[in-house]
Amino acid sequence: MKIIMAVIKPFKLDEVRDALTALGIQGLTVTEVKGYGRQKGHTEIYRGTEYSVSFLPKLKIEVAVAADQVDEAVEAISKTARTGQIGDGKIFVFGLDQVVRIRTGEADAEAL
Repeated sequence: MKIIMAVIKPFKLDEVRDALTALGIQGLTVTEVKGYGRQKGHTEIYRGTEYSVSFLPKLKIEVAVAADQVDEAVEAISKTARTGQIGDGKIFVFGLDQVVRIRTGEADAEAL
C-alpha cells in the first residue's frame, strides 16, 4: 500500500478527482495549503500599491492506494493537473504500513 500526496493548482481539483474516480480509486483528502517552489511567488497591484505574494495558494491531495495502482494513479494526477506552466505542482509517493477502517475494524487492503 502507498499514499500519494500531490500539490496542485486549486482549479484542477475536479479534473484530478474525476480521473482518480475513473480508475476506481475511492477516498480522497484535500487540504488548502500555501507554498512556493521555483515559482517563488509573484507581485500584485492592489489599490495602486504593488506588493509581493511569497506563498501561493495550492491544494494538497492525499489518497491511499494499493501498490499495483500507484503508477496509474500518479499518471492520472500528472496528466490532469498539468497546465504546462510553472507552478503545476509535485507528486510524492510514500509507503503505507497499516490502514484500519475505524467503523468496521477492517485492516490494510480491505480498509482501502
